[in-house]
Amino acid sequence: MKFVILVVTVALANALSLSIEDLEWIAWKKKFGKLYSSLKEVDYRKEIWLTNWKTVIVHNMLADQGLYNYRLGMNAFADLKNEEYKKLVLGNCLRNTNSTKHATFHSLSFNNIDFPDRVDWRDKGYVTPVKNQENCGSCWAFSATGSLEGQHFRNTGNLVSLSEQQLVDCSGDYGNYGCDGGLMDNAFRYIITSGGIDSEESYPYTAKEGLCSFNPETIGAVCNGYIDLPKGSEAYLQMAVADNGPISVAIDAGHLSFQLYSSGVYDEPLCSSEELNHGVLVIGYGTLHGNDYWLVKNSWGTDWGDEGFIYMSRNKNNQCGIASAASFPVV
Repeated sequence: MKFVILVVTVALANALSLSIEDLEWIAWKKKFGKLYSSLKEVDYRKEIWLTNWKTVIVHNMLADQGLYNYRLGMNAFADLKNEEYKKLVLGNCLRNTNSTKHATFHSLSFNNIDFPDRVDWRDKGYVTPVKNQENCGSCWAFSATGSLEGQHFRNTGNLVSLSEQQLVDCSGDYGNYGCDGGLMDNAFRYIITSGGIDSEESYPYTAKEGLCSFNPETIGAVCNGYIDLPKGSEAYLQMAVADNGPISVAIDAGHLSFQLYSSGVYDEPLCSSEELNHGVLVIGYGTLHGNDYWLVKNSWGTDWGDEGFIYMSRNKNNQCGIASAASFPVV
C-alpha cells in the first residue's frame, strides 16, 4: 500500500512539474501518433511545435477580437516548419497547371442564371467522405475523382467512391507522375481513353505507386470529356458550382495559415493566384458573417481544417488562385 502511494505521489509530482506547453506537447503527440527517430529530433520538432503553438494562440486571440475571420489549430503538420510543409506535404503535387487551354461556356449565359445564395453539394448527396492522400503527392487524383464522383451521382443517382490509386498507378503516359504530382485534366484524359475508372472498393488506395491493375469489369464511373473554366473568373466558377456540382480547382496552399487552418473563412492576402501547388474540390459556396466563401474539400483527412474542409475567401480577386485552373468532367 505504501508503495502504491509512493508511485502515485511521484507521478503527481512529475505532472505538476510539467509546464502547460509540455502537457500540450505530450497530448498532441499522442493524438497524432507522433514518433521520432532520436532525442535530437524530438527536441528539434518540439521547438518548431512550440513556435507554431504560440503563433496559433496569438492568431486566435486576434480572431476573438475580430481581426481575423478564421482560426488556426495544432493539426498533424504543427511540428513542421512552413518550408518543410511545402516540401513534404505539397511537394510537386500539381504539375504544369499553366499548360491547360481554358474553354468557355459558349452555351450558357451568365446573365440569365439566378444563382442561389448558398450551395453545399453534401446536402444533395454529391460528395463522398473526406479522404487522406497521406505521404503521397496525389492531390490531383483526389480532386479529379471528387468532381467525377459528383458528376456520376448527378447522372445516375449513385454515389460511388472512385479509385485514386488507379490514377496514381496508370496515368503516367498522360503527363501525371504518381506520388510526385499530376494534373486533374490529365486524369480526365486518361479516364476517357481507358474507358472508365474503377471503384475505390475494387482498387483501394495505398499511398504509394504500384503496377497498374485497372480492371474494366469493376468500373465505377466513366468520363466522356471535360470542361476548363475561363482562367481567373470566380463568376464562371460560381456558375459551374451552382449548375453542375463539385468542381476541381488548383490553389496556392503554401502559407503557414493554410498549413494550420482550423475554421472560419480563410483570408490570406499573400496568396498567389499563379503559383498553384495543391489540387482540391470546390463543393459549394455561401456567405458567413458577411464574408463570401468557397466551400472546399481537401484530401488530408478529417483532422485537418474544419473536419477536412476549408472555407476559402470568395470574390477577393481570385484569392489563392481558386479560379485559375478550374475544370470538371462530362459524363
